Amino acid sequence: MKQLKEKEYEEFRQYLYNKTHGYIWTPDTLGLICSGNDNEAERIGKQMLEMTCRMRNEHISHMMSDKRKKYVIRLLRKGETDLLADFLYEAVFVPEGMEPPARDIIEKPELRVYTDDFGFRKGDHCLVADFGGKVVGAVWARIMDDYGHVDDETPSLAISLYKEYRGQGIGSQLMVKMLELLKWQGFERASLAVQKANYAVKIYKDIGFKTVDEKAEEYIMEYEL
Repeated sequence: MKQLKEKEYEEFRQYLYNKTHGYIWTPDTLGLICSGNDNEAERIGKQMLEMTCRMRNEHISHMMSDKRKKYVIRLLRKGETDLLADFLYEAVFVPEGMEPPARDIIEKPELRVYTDDFGFRKGDHCLVADFGGKVVGAVWARIMDDYGHVDDETPSLAISLYKEYRGQGIGSQLMVKMLELLKWQGFERASLAVQKANYAVKIYKDIGFKTVDEKAEEYIMEYEL
């Protein structure tokens, strides 16, 4: 008997997961949808659109996992928006040798635009890295007049992780999955601002961000979706 390679085994497990959780629609599934809606095209179409949207959101949760590091990238849940204050503070760049600022720095108006009433505006999206129920990092997108603003149709991004989880590739995965989500949402590009001295500049370049403007201490970067 052929021995499955690790990648083949993981793909097989993913197939079983998808089938069990209804992410693969069989003829029987489609038949149930049709009969449950009395074969009326409008009702069938409406239900399938609703199911597709829900499945897309749930799909983000289980597909974005790295079993070797035992974490999952998922959507921010209702009731978790207060976490963004923590990650906003973690996102404040502290040059080497400098003391971190007081936490109340996030109360400045130019920083509150990242979190105030998050989830209630067009373009508000957030993904988090979840280690067994503990959220350790987040990337969020919002159309706002922030440091990385380029126009009123382009969401700006913010990203951070708790210090002990940095340097493991988690941030890159968060960013890549957020860009995939924004592309699916129909956006044409995303932007961000990053301090020139921040090591993350190289990470963003490796992902595919391009510098479109610069100021004295920071770059404005864009990613074409």
